[in-house]
Amino acid sequence: MINDNRWGILYCPKHEMLGSPKRRWEKIEACLKSNGVEYDFVQSESSAGVDRLIKMMINNGYRTIVVVGGDSALNDAVNCLMQADRNDRERVALGVIPNGLMNDFAHFWGLREDDYDQIIKWLKDRRVRKIDLGCIRYANKHGEACRRYFLNCINIGLVATIMNLRRQTRHYSGSRTLSFIMSFILMIFQRLEYRMHVKINNDDLNRSIMTMCVGNATGYGQTPNAVPYNGLLDVSVVYHPGMTQLLEGIYLFVRGKFLNHKSVHPYRTRKVEVLEARKALVGIDGRLMRTPSGPFTITVEQEVINFLIPE
Repeated sequence: MINDNRWGILYCPKHEMLGSPKRRWEKIEACLKSNGVEYDFVQSESSAGVDRLIKMMINNGYRTIVVVGGDSALNDAVNCLMQADRNDRERVALGVIPNGLMNDFAHFWGLREDDYDQIIKWLKDRRVRKIDLGCIRYANKHGEACRRYFLNCINIGLVATIMNLRRQTRHYSGSRTLSFIMSFILMIFQRLEYRMHVKINNDDLNRSIMTMCVGNATGYGQTPNAVPYNGLLDVSVVYHPGMTQLLEGIYLFVRGKFLNHKSVHPYRTRKVEVLEARKALVGIDGRLMRTPSGPFTITVEQEVINFLIPE
């Protein structure tokens, strides 16, 4: 039986980041030792690996599981936890040491890259908060019912494409803001609007939409007022603006004032029904997913994950 104080640590190295993954782990390891943390360490470089190793940690009785990785690795971890028996899941507290290209969920809690010592001190304090997860339910191309959980957001349309471009441009720019700007420039060559039919609260939207973000948290700046503990989802729907408005939107996005743009229509809800999203890509926590076949529904599940937060 695993000691209740012993952590299970899953390291998801990002080779496209600046610096050596080995040196990054050595810095984290030194901070763990200096803080007297007992832990077991495993490494994964794929989504399937994260799933297998998280299951192993749950089955072996770890009460604290810490992911050293980004939003995608966290997404894999919570989806694995949601597959576990509820009693087993209740015994586990999930923590994160940000290490990926996209760490917006960690940033929501004030956790910053390279601040390893402070983060480990916070994790060691074991301040647990029950958090919400968003959930998309859809049918795959074989007609099978599927679901996928998310911590941060789902993007439908242009921004799903931009998030994919951002992953590529971040490799070359090394800067969060610069990668977004480069992605927005590249989007000139992308499709700019999609025919969608969406139901949100009492509104029935059946028209061309540029992009839509359904956020359980800040949604990479598109749902800046969303919090993962109120049982609600924030939604931003963006209609196709003119070129001048588009440039203004980029400026407001970078400044963190996205909702101030006249083409952005915000909602707060428990459920979003997408009856049609013709040819629109779908991104979940910054990673492209296979576009659902036909209609899909996005809901929120309240207080289902124990998450370790800072003071």
